[in-house]
Amino acid sequence: MKKIKIGVIGTGHLGNLHAKMLKNIETAELTGVYDAANEKAETCAKEHGIKVYNTIDDLIQANDAVSIAVTTTAHYEVAAHCLDKGLDVFIEKPVTATIEEAEKLVALAKSKGKLIQVGHIERFNPAILAIDKYQIEPKFIQTDRLAQFNPRGTDVAVVLDLMIHDIDIILSLVKSEVCKVDASGIAVVSPTEDIANCRIEFENGAVAVVTASRISQKKMRKMRLFQKDNYITLDFVTGTTEIYRLVSPGEPTGTAFSFGLIGVGDNAKSVVYEQAEAPKVNALEYELSLFIKAVAERTTPVVSGEDGLRALKVANMIIQKIEESVKKIEMNSGTE
Repeated sequence: MKKIKIGVIGTGHLGNLHAKMLKNIETAELTGVYDAANEKAETCAKEHGIKVYNTIDDLIQANDAVSIAVTTTAHYEVAAHCLDKGLDVFIEKPVTATIEEAEKLVALAKSKGKLIQVGHIERFNPAILAIDKYQIEPKFIQTDRLAQFNPRGTDVAVVLDLMIHDIDIILSLVKSEVCKVDASGIAVVSPTEDIANCRIEFENGAVAVVTASRISQKKMRKMRLFQKDNYITLDFVTGTTEIYRLVSPGEPTGTAFSFGLIGVGDNAKSVVYEQAEAPKVNALEYELSLFIKAVAERTTPVVSGEDGLRALKVANMIIQKIEESVKKIEMNSGTE
């Protein structure tokens, strides 16, 4: 199979990681990088033994696809230019800074017959990949995503910086339309919210309670799924998944460990525990390899532009509710 030629635009922390991972993918040929800050580009290129393009157009002319790792506010301008010139695009999350930009980008890709994959990397975390073989129909979801402060992501609110990872996963698992959102948040050290909490209700009755903070002392990225006869806990830091199931007495449980019976009489069931087998993959490398595969085979990416747009719409619903909450507090304070 012909190797897909790809370049990287943006050579900060993430862009440098993209270059490193793309070098490991046998079906890709990383040709070079571009960054408006040429010194960064030169450092990245030297590290990975590739060239520096003088302009974005020089990169476009030499490649089939591009990986975009610039600041969120520049996503639309850079991605739209690449799509318009005929490249398939991998773009870091969130897909764009605004819904209008995302809608335009998705429409442009469709009109040009090009692909967009959005970098919601947690979709490729071993903890999530481990539940692929199970029937997942969650009715209640609880997530906690806590990170130490890093000024790198503060060009956007924590909802778009961190929480959007969980929003995307939740939308992929619930597969129902959002019908109601309540949220609150506060800016502590940034111009925008550093801590946010929300409750998302879906038309099928499912509920998700989501918390994100980027000013925590320690890192935590956990998700808990509750559904009939199942409790599943995912740890995105360790890449592990634990499953607790209720099964009928005598039902085969394989290698799962039994905790004994719960319930009374005919309603009694056995509680069994197992740690789901997680594939040993580097999430970023796997994510990028699937993008390269989609480009080569002309198939829909695992996380498409439409998926990125949907997550962004829910994120903006949350941000709007936070703004309403802040205004209400300010009004109440003013009347005291």
